[in-house]
Amino acid sequence: MSTYRRTTTALLLASSVLALLMGCSDGKRHWNGKDISGVMPDLAFTLRDVDGQTVQPDDTAGQVRVLFFGYTSCPDVCPTTLAYLHKVIEKMPADTRDDITALFVSVDPRRDTPERLGRYVAHFDSHIVGLTGPEDALRELAKRYRTTFGYGDPDSDGNYAVSHSSAIYVFDGKGRIRLLLKQDMPQQQAADDLAQLVRQDLS
Repeated sequence: MSTYRRTTTALLLASSVLALLMGCSDGKRHWNGKDISGVMPDLAFTLRDVDGQTVQPDDTAGQVRVLFFGYTSCPDVCPTTLAYLHKVIEKMPADTRDDITALFVSVDPRRDTPERLGRYVAHFDSHIVGLTGPEDALRELAKRYRTTFGYGDPDSDGNYAVSHSSAIYVFDGKGRIRLLLKQDMPQQQAADDLAQLVRQDLS
């Protein structure tokens, strides 16, 4: 076989393989976190921010929203998760960071006053917003995303623990559920996911 024919055959074979691979592709984007698009409802709540003002998802429309439940007296999961989110946001490209809002929803409204919640989130990152509200509204929101929370018995000083989910929910700029992240995920992988969502919204 001539060199020309061998080259032509190789090119045809390569083209066929490429076409086969393209045909097998489902067209979906690659995500490092768990893709839960369409599995849960769109983002919806009516809560209060650290200034005591009523907040709804429309107030941050167009932003990629990251939702995490917790409370300021949490000894471990909450501070480590918020520190993780700070580092993730830092690793995002500079031109995408301002299109991210992290919503830290306190499920301990008895202790987490707006002032206390404001001081707490300010310690971590300016992109993190503290929210809380009446217990019934918080339970409704938790149930909406298939989780719950509970209060332990108070000690002699009145202190108590709050059990809650450690899941990190990610919604796109239209408020649609997209991803579920965990803080044991490499920070750069989470940053890549958030940046991809931002750019997808802007495209």
